[in-house]
Amino acid sequence: MRMCLAKLIVFLLPRNTFGEFRKYYEVSWTSCSSMSFNPETRRLSVGLDSGTVSEFILSEDYNKMTSAKSYLAHQSRVTMVLFVLEMEWVLSTGQDKSFTWHCSESGRRLGTHRTSACASCLQFDIETRHAFVGDYSGQVTILKLEQDDCSVVTTFKGHSGSITALCWDPVQRTLFSGSSDHCIIMWDIGGRKGTAIELQGHNDKVQSLCYAHHTRQLISCGADGGIVVWNMDVKRQETPDWLDSDSCQKCDQPFFWNFKQMWDSKKIGLRQHHCRKCGKALCGKCSSKRSSIPLMGFEFEVRVCDGCFESITDEDRAPTATFHDSKHYVIHMHYDVTRGWLLTSGNDRIIKLWDMTPVVS
Repeated sequence: MRMCLAKLIVFLLPRNTFGEFRKYYEVSWTSCSSMSFNPETRRLSVGLDSGTVSEFILSEDYNKMTSAKSYLAHQSRVTMVLFVLEMEWVLSTGQDKSFTWHCSESGRRLGTHRTSACASCLQFDIETRHAFVGDYSGQVTILKLEQDDCSVVTTFKGHSGSITALCWDPVQRTLFSGSSDHCIIMWDIGGRKGTAIELQGHNDKVQSLCYAHHTRQLISCGADGGIVVWNMDVKRQETPDWLDSDSCQKCDQPFFWNFKQMWDSKKIGLRQHHCRKCGKALCGKCSSKRSSIPLMGFEFEVRVCDGCFESITDEDRAPTATFHDSKHYVIHMHYDVTRGWLLTSGNDRIIKLWDMTPVVS
């Protein structure tokens, strides 16, 4: 969450009052770009535009902040910071195309990994010491961290836009990635099947993700102002790979680059489309139908071929997500599982608190 005027504003939430301004603390001359708070230790880690991560300890009554230490983590803006109490590590990603981790006890840098593009998102699994790093190229890299070394486990490439949000479910061992391509992908890591389920429910880039473990519901917020609650307790299907062909796989009409068939058949080439259900390459006439396919993640109507359209029943079209309008461009959100409250902040300088118990239950 970006904070202007180079100040970190601390909002205290008394039991009967929301958003009461109590205190602010001057961090430095540069703007804050990210933060992480650990309630158990009251440790606040703040990433700055300068590339530094500053650490503060909050008093028990939350009315005082004491500067603890600073980490020279990056050479440019810190995009995300995480404090891992179990390891006593401070993890961070930056626009300098790097992921770093430091020892929070000594302040010493333990290691650095160079990413293929500016790193944008970060998640960490405590049990396996795996770090998930998303970047602007649309790639998610899984790293195995040791005390002073790391190794690349694998990389996921499924988005056509930059990674804007990551969410890790340690119970089902599932990673969710949101992107500027408006799409969310669920990566089945624990099942070791390489399954990738797409969720299409936003009309603009996905800004933030969180997961309600007890109900198996994913909450996503987007730049379109939408808050989408996804039911992940259903058997979803992978979207098929798009097939390659030089002609329509139903009527055999040549596509516009197939000069030989165009010449032989004396026909004008057609534009290529794909059925979202079967993945076949088709002309516009053979894929003129539209349908939602919620179990494949398509909550909006998408292009399907005539044959697949006939096979989709009304039961197949039953939505697996609910849609809500936040009425502002959401930049960041936080979900309190214990209370069922969702906090959203927007570029309209407004913070909103939502009671999600009617839809997340």
